[in-house]
Formats: sequence, structure tokens, C-alpha cells
Amino acid sequence: MYFNNKVYDVLKWIVLIALPALAAAYGSLAATWNLPYAAEVVQTINILTVLLGAMIGISTASYKKDAEKEEDAE
Repeated sequence: MYFNNKVYDVLKWIVLIALPALAAAYGSLAATWNLPYAAEVVQTINILTVLLGAMIGISTASYKKDAEKEEDAE
């Protein structure tokens, strides 16, 4: 599965910036405001972050491998 540059950039921003910030914010706010399931919500967000990061990494590795094959063929 390949992502175009725009999708890749958005997903990378989500994985590197948005999801970790969301997990930290919910964890802090849950402690302050007694929100429910703080540990569960934070852990779920972190699991999704790792899953998406792995998918992006696999896609990037496959893209680079195919790009190298194309360069060698030329």
C-alpha cells in the first residue's frame, strides 16, 4: 500500500504530533477534571499511534525498495 505525498504528510503529522499530544492532554485533563478511563484512553491512543507508525514505516520501506528497483532498471 502506497500513500501519495499529501496523505503521507498528514498521516506522519498525526502520528508524530497529534496523537501523542492528544494522549498527553487527555491524561493530564483526566487527572485534573476526574475524567473517566484515563489510563485506558491514553493507552488506546498510544496503541493506535504505534499501529499507524508501523503502517507508515512499512509503506515507506516498500516505496523506497521499489524506487531503488526502478533506478537500477534504468
